[in-house]
Amino acid sequence: MTTTGSDVILERMMELHPKVMDLTLDRVWRLLDALGNPQNALPPVIHVAGTNGKGSTQAMIRAGLEGMGKRVHAYTSPHLARFHERIRLAGDLITEEALTAALDECYSANGDAAITYFEITTCAALLAFARAPADYTLLEVGLGGRLDATNVIDTPALTVITPVSLDHQQFLGTTLQEIAGEKAGIIKPGVPCVVGPQDDAGLDVIETRANRLGAPLLVYGQQWHVTDEHGRLVYQDETGLLDLPMPALPGAHQVQNAGMALAALRHIGADEAACSAAMENVFWPARMQRLRSGPVIDQAPEAEIWLDGGHNPAAGEALARHIATLPNRPTWLICGMLNTKDVPGYMKPLARQADGLIALPIPGETATLSAQETARFAQKAGLTSACAETLEQAVEQVVSNVQSPRILICGSLYLAGHVLRSHG
Repeated sequence: MTTTGSDVILERMMELHPKVMDLTLDRVWRLLDALGNPQNALPPVIHVAGTNGKGSTQAMIRAGLEGMGKRVHAYTSPHLARFHERIRLAGDLITEEALTAALDECYSANGDAAITYFEITTCAALLAFARAPADYTLLEVGLGGRLDATNVIDTPALTVITPVSLDHQQFLGTTLQEIAGEKAGIIKPGVPCVVGPQDDAGLDVIETRANRLGAPLLVYGQQWHVTDEHGRLVYQDETGLLDLPMPALPGAHQVQNAGMALAALRHIGADEAACSAAMENVFWPARMQRLRSGPVIDQAPEAEIWLDGGHNPAAGEALARHIATLPNRPTWLICGMLNTKDVPGYMKPLARQADGLIALPIPGETATLSAQETARFAQKAGLTSACAETLEQAVEQVVSNVQSPRILICGSLYLAGHVLRSHG
């Protein structure tokens, strides 16, 4: 891959702080102040936090807003193939020229002061957003919420909290209540908050904070409902009922993501046509994405190959439910995971649906589990397992032993990014 000006600056930014994760807003506020506080000049902000479904929900909100003819900025993380994916300016991926300019300005304004990679690149996104006309800004939290670098908007138009589950316990807390408290940190005084399906313990924490701040809640099962009926998505709130196409993103779990997106869109006045656009026009890579071209397909033309970046127990459950709905076919997982994840929790539900697993390390990731470690976890979960050192070797092991298999490449967004880069 060709090295660009933005690549060089991003590499320098990695050296500004010794830790990958160090949650505090002090460094962000300092840099934003040096930049003239661009966060105060953004188009109306919709801020999205949660454990699962943030990216898909935000993608549906964007599709709905664009269906209304609105220009939409969007910030997501991590990227899969190129950093530019994180920043959309008025609907389009940021150009190399604009990205390089924003990164360079942030790097210069920060000087040698300590700041994490995510913090300084978030500031660059906010700077780019403030200088480009748009109707809305969608901000996806990177980690947690309360101390996340995106949590610098005093009065967003709306906040959204997707389902909260155990993940990143080393940073956010060891209990569901603690993690929900971090996610609920995006709730602002008087600002409405859409709340997706939650465990009771997590919902109690969210409701307590919202009540304290006078923030109206739009809660799944209370102010809005969503279900799949006869292949259609049926959504109902106090405004009325919508009978819509199912989301273009596959998987039963996308129904609840669609419900959160629709609750957000209805709150800001979207009509039925915009809500239909949210379902039909949404695209979000590496969320049960069917691969149809590229080196992996060339290597295994008889296989049905899917890609998913989910990596926690809730994602494993969602994947298992979706695989169960597919036509019967020998199903093998090609899996690479980081050593920071709940690997047994992820694999346990998948073991009920897969015939076996080929484990591999994630290329270029220092925190990857070895193929042997991942295979041991798979065996403990009840999966027949083997090891490979590369994706190509893993695919070859499956197709040489199984006729016309279904292959699901899974376990990490970083592995998904490696696959998509090879396809680009």
